[in-house]
This record gives sequence, structure tokens and C-alpha cells, in this order.
Amino acid sequence: MIYHKLGEIPNKRHTVFQDENGRYRYEQLFGTEGFSGISSLLYHLHRPTQIISIGEPIDVSPKAAIEKNITPRCIKGFEAKPTDDFLESKKNLFFNNDLIMGVASPKKSMTDYFYKNGQCDELIFIHKGSGTLKTFLGDIKFEYGDYLIIPRGTIYQIEFDTEDNRLFFVESFSPIETPKRYRNKYGQLLEHSPFCERDIKMPEFREPIDEKGEFLIKVKKAGMIHPITYATHPFDVVGWDGYFYPYATSIHDFEPITGRIHQPPPVHQHFEANNFVVCSFVPRLYDYHPKSVPAPYNHSNIDSEEILYYVDGDFMSRNHIEQGYFTLHPGGIPHGPHPGAMERSIGKTETEELAVMVDPFHPLKLTQEALDMEDDSYKTSWLE
Repeated sequence: MIYHKLGEIPNKRHTVFQDENGRYRYEQLFGTEGFSGISSLLYHLHRPTQIISIGEPIDVSPKAAIEKNITPRCIKGFEAKPTDDFLESKKNLFFNNDLIMGVASPKKSMTDYFYKNGQCDELIFIHKGSGTLKTFLGDIKFEYGDYLIIPRGTIYQIEFDTEDNRLFFVESFSPIETPKRYRNKYGQLLEHSPFCERDIKMPEFREPIDEKGEFLIKVKKAGMIHPITYATHPFDVVGWDGYFYPYATSIHDFEPITGRIHQPPPVHQHFEANNFVVCSFVPRLYDYHPKSVPAPYNHSNIDSEEILYYVDGDFMSRNHIEQGYFTLHPGGIPHGPHPGAMERSIGKTETEELAVMVDPFHPLKLTQEALDMEDDSYKTSWLE
């Protein structure tokens, strides 16, 4: 990450910091991995530890309807019904010990509570809608095609501009990072990376909110959401600096890597975490060898699963695929283009497809919510 600084901070860390009237600012280290990982130092108007009460937790851990899967599946994600509340709208579809994936279609902004995921980093892909991610580290405006990367522990609210919102989310039990092979030893993105620091939307400073009262923060930890009421507004940060903060980047800013013959999926990689990667498939020129076959070749998923989330455009390798569909190709069996897709691709010069792919390296479990939205005919759709 890039070093970033917003608001007022003292010249030296861990020293006395007061305003012009002598009121103390309260320092908070915000980070993970003890004191050895990346972090930021925040300065609050009030102590961020003033708990009034803790309510009964709610279990939101995903439940497996299918524990062990070998079946190719197609899930119609847009069949998830819109719900007013952001957390209630979230539908867990696939999961394992490394991640949770699903969709959300919230209609209303978060106004009466704040949220903190205390167990996972979050990636939220904005398929439909726009608005503002409000956090105690600043605000980020988002729109169609943006990835919101929210590190664990971030206190936030989401303000939507309309009621028509469709989100694809990934919760990761490890940090979500840019691929190491695209960074030099100093952390800077290299010249051949398909994106660079200029493509990152950083938090923008928002004046601290100096309020006392009762402020509900719903904290997710160990699969439970705990309602915790604090005595001061969590967005009372006067300034901060460091490397640990939420940010956004757009799939539309991802610059595709192309070649004379078909390039393998790793060239589309956008993010990585422990035991999975996230790829962005974007409009691009096809391969330019005179006998190239633009359609992907059949390949075996032996050591990984493949989830493809279809966003927009012409999905060349699949028949009868629409926006918001997921396809799951489990490890252990080969998969490839639908009948006729390879032949149709020959001679084509470009594609307008837009999709997000997640490749977990361990098998996925499926929830009942996923099965309720399944196209059961998909597994036999390769028959000629």
C-alpha cells in the first residue's frame, strides 16, 4: 500500500497531542498481525473504548447445504431479492476456510448503525449502484465497476444514491493484497502491472464528528454479529497516517495483457489472498496469431475451484449466460467453452466481456441460498 495521511497529526507518534484549548487527542493503532503488520495511527476526539452495552449476538455464519461438490453449477445471482437493510440483504453462496462469497442487493443506506467486520477483509464489487463508503478513516465515492477493499476492523457505513444496488462480495480470512509479482521489493507497482497507484481511489478527509450519545456498531466476529453500543460517535477522527486503510479501484482501469496466442487466466489477476486469487476480465483485443483460437482452451481444474461472476458484455465462451450469473467449475474435472463457442470465436478480433473471477485453492461448500437460485441444466450444457 501507499503511505497516506489525512487531517491533523502530531510531529512524533506516541506523544502528547492537544487542540488549541488543551483538549487531548486520543491515539489508536489500527492494524492486524499484532504489531508487525501494516497499520495506521488514528487520533480521536474521544477515547474509542467507551462501551455502554453489548447485546445478544446473531449467528450469520454460512451453513453448508452441500459439503462436497463435484458438479458444475450456474447460480442466477440477480434472483436474490432486494432488501432494505445492507446486512440483511447479504446472501452467502459459497465458502470454505479461506473465504465467503455472495451477493447483496440493499435498497437503503446504513443510517441507524455502523458496521465492523472483525474477522475478514472485504472486497465489494459494485455491479449496480453508486454512493459513498463512509469510514472513520475518510470517505470514498464509488460507482459501477468499482472494487471496494475494506480491511478488517474498519468501522463504516454505506450511503447509496438510489435503491437499485447489486453487489458481489468476498470476505477473506487473510489480507486482500495486490499480486506480489506486480510489486518491486519496495512495494511499488511495476511498469508491467495492469494497474498502478494512479488507479487507486484513496479516502478523502471528512471533518470529525464530535457527538456523545448512544452509537450502535454491529461487529462481526467468529461468524456472529455482536451489537455494541458506544458512548461517542466513531467518526471522531481528527487525523491519521499509515498504510492500513480502505480504498477503491475500478475494473474499468484494469489494463489487459494480450498476446499472439491465448493468454492463461493469471494475466487477468487483480488481487490475491491466502489460498485464492481474484481476476478481472475486461474488454480487450483478441490474440493476433493468424491461426489463433480466441476462446479459452479446455483445461482441468485439479487443484482449484473456479467461480466466474458475469458483469456485462458478450460472454464469448458460454451459451445463455446473463448479468449476475455465477458459474462454478469445481476442482477435479475439466471444463471449457460451450459447444459452438470455440468455432464462433475464430476470426474475432476483440471482446467486450466484463467479469470477475475468483479461484479458491481449496474446495467450496454451497449454501441453500445458492441452490435456490441454481440453473440445474447447466451441468449437462456441454452435450452436443
